Formats: sequence, structure tokens, C-alpha cells
Amino acid sequence: MHLARPLRVSLLGAVVVAAALLSACSSKLPVPDWQMNAQGSAQKALEAYLSGNPRVEQLEWDRARAEVARTGRPDLLARLELMRCAAQVASLVPGPCERFEPLRADAAAPERAYADYLGGRVQPQDVGLLPEAQRKVAASGDASALPALEDPLSRLVAAGVLFQSGRASPAVIAIAADTASAQGWRRPLMAWLNVQVQRAEAAGDQQATAALRRRIAIVEQGAPQR
Repeated sequence: MHLARPLRVSLLGAVVVAAALLSACSSKLPVPDWQMNAQGSAQKALEAYLSGNPRVEQLEWDRARAEVARTGRPDLLARLELMRCAAQVASLVPGPCERFEPLRADAAAPERAYADYLGGRVQPQDVGLLPEAQRKVAASGDASALPALEDPLSRLVAAGVLFQSGRASPAVIAIAADTASAQGWRRPLMAWLNVQVQRAEAAGDQQATAALRRRIAIVEQGAPQR
């Protein structure tokens, strides 16, 4: 089994949490149960988080962590925690990647660099360690690279990093809102729409503010019952 090959889970795309955690074996040997179980739970947890379903999200993250814990490897657990942190950045949730930091000492250099990138503090010499989809944005801060990111979650992560570093233009915010809308990802959509509302109100644009609030009301109507 190759434990260093990057993985691109369909939902994660280029959020890429380097591999060993959820990768399949490179040989014909059976895939260990923990890998299959962790992969399934992590994907469900991410989808639940982005869709705004906290009950399912918590249940599936707990399952994914329990499966990874079976390996006794903190480096793999660190990769799992970065998945959640990336989704939080995409949804404009502020703050450090708290669950990753206690595992930082055992994480590989690419994971440490990615955690720093998500926190808006990646060092120039570490940009090459980032997932390919994020490198151009990280190196230049150029928002024009955003539309070229094919994976929607990667696009939202890059937009979130630009936003928290004060480099998100109205175009970037619109791209992020449209991306979340197209995927039906309630949580990031609400976050980006609220940013648009704040800017419209600050500009005194009552028509745009009213239109955005109507969109928010529709999203709120579709929230899962608790």
C-alpha cells in the first residue's frame, strides 16, 4: 500500500488531504476496513456540514475519527482535521484550526503548510507544498485565478482565504456565493450572502439589499428541522 500518494475524494477535490488517510491500496490487496469506513464517514460529514445539517455532521465526524484512531497515527488524524477546517474556511468560520494544532508536531510538512494557508499565514517558501489548486492564489493573492478552479470546494476555500486576508473583491464574493448556490451548500451560501448584504447596506443599495434578503429567506426555509 502506498501511504504518500495524494487523494482527491470527489467532494474534496483539490482540498486534498494527502492521502494515506483515505486512499485505496495501490496493489490488489483488500482495502482495510478503517480506510473505507473513514472515507465514507468523512464525505458524509463534509456534505452534512456544507448543507447545514449539524446532527449528521457531528455523528459522521465522530465515526471518521474513531476509524482513524484505530491506526494510532496522529499524522493521519491531522489530515482528517484539515478537511473540516477547509470546509469552515469555505464557510467563513473564523478562528484557528483548533483540532489540528495539537497534532501539528506529528503532521507532515504539506499538512502544516496547508493549515497555515487556511489560517492566512502560509510562508512563501511553503507555497509549493500546498494542493496544486491553491498554489497560484497563495503565491500571488490573485483573485483572477479563482474562476479557473474547477472543484467547487477548492474554489470556496480559496475565496475564504482571500476574504480573511482582506483581498476578496466583490467579484470574488459573488463567485463564492454562486458556487455555494450551485452546489446547494446552505452553510457557505448563507455566509457569503450575508457578506453581500453587509456590503450592499454599507453602499446604501436598498434594492440589492432587499433582493439578497429574499434569497436568504429562501435558504432559511430549507434548513433541516432539529
